[in-house]
Amino acid sequence: MADIDNKDQAEIDPADMEDVEEVEEEETGEDENSKARQLTVQMMQNPQILAALQERLDGLNGSPSGYMESLPKVVKRRVNALKNLQVKCAHIEAKFYEEVHELERKYAALYQPLFDKRSDIVKAAYEPTDEECEWKADEEEELTDEMKEKAKLEEEKKDEEKEDPKGIPEFWLTVFKNVDLLSDMLQEHDEPILKHLQDIKVKFSDPGQPMSFTLEFHFEANDFFTNTVLTKTYKMRSEPDESDPFSFDGPEIMCCTGCTIEWTKGKNVTLKTIKKKQKHKGRGTVRTVTKTVPNDSFFNFFTPPEVPENGELDEDSEAVLAADFEIGHFIRERIVPRAVLYFTGEAIEDDDDDYDEEGEEADDEEGEEEADEENDPDYDPKKDAAPPAECKQQ
Repeated sequence: MADIDNKDQAEIDPADMEDVEEVEEEETGEDENSKARQLTVQMMQNPQILAALQERLDGLNGSPSGYMESLPKVVKRRVNALKNLQVKCAHIEAKFYEEVHELERKYAALYQPLFDKRSDIVKAAYEPTDEECEWKADEEEELTDEMKEKAKLEEEKKDEEKEDPKGIPEFWLTVFKNVDLLSDMLQEHDEPILKHLQDIKVKFSDPGQPMSFTLEFHFEANDFFTNTVLTKTYKMRSEPDESDPFSFDGPEIMCCTGCTIEWTKGKNVTLKTIKKKQKHKGRGTVRTVTKTVPNDSFFNFFTPPEVPENGELDEDSEAVLAADFEIGHFIRERIVPRAVLYFTGEAIEDDDDDYDEEGEEADDEEGEEEADEENDPDYDPKKDAAPPAECKQQ
């Protein structure tokens, strides 16, 4: 066999040997690249290394490199010119948002007849025609005509057995309960009142007036208050702050004002009565004192904290106003235009799908980390075990 091998080698053309050598060198290089990639993957899957990298990146994020300070004066002068151009860009952007506001006002007038008809259907002021009620649901696409007719007869039979409801009962209350941002505000004592809510409208400021919008909550006659409409107005600003023009990022809500609710006596759910016992220090006698204190309620939405002229607020008031602005914006942008989809839950499912995708990615990453730990020969599961109850901090 050795002779045969030697013979084969002798018959190989030297040029072919050069090709072989080159191929071997390339293969060796590929092996090195492959090993490097594998090492990189292993490093990036190590939670400790990732944490160290993230800490390093966090330290670098937003920290000036010091390059600006090293520039010659003549270059810094030109950079100042660029910053002045940026300020002018911010002012143009402000004009852009003002025109967007004008477009919103224009199209609000086009949407309003549709929203008015929606309100009429909800409060039973208008009964839609059969043609208007036709809707092809996804699950009905594959049904045969015979199955559809059978389903229709069953629905009609159920409707005959039930009392005929007017309009769409508890439409807006259901919308509120379906949206986490709003349901968190609701208390049990709010629900009987919100059953009387018939419509929510958005009104934009008139042309030439400072930018603002008003939410109007229309109620039918009820036993809780005499108002037919409760309002909440949000005033906005769409211009760069002179002291910090580069922070401009579109219109911002500056303040909001509610309205006075004319509560029927004994029906004000924003207040509650509590009784406290007080003991006299000298005589030792005990007396019962009745006090009226604020109560959690959705209707506190109509009495937001007042912003002082100097604009300074304590932390609690700032937090309340920030949440208030978010809620007002959400009602205007999402709830009013798409109310029926929040009533049916379809809009919520769309929102949940977006979050689920992010959650699945996170779950996948956690699963990879767990698998890496199990494959690590130095991994000790006891180190990750929860400490005994007596070792936990109180």
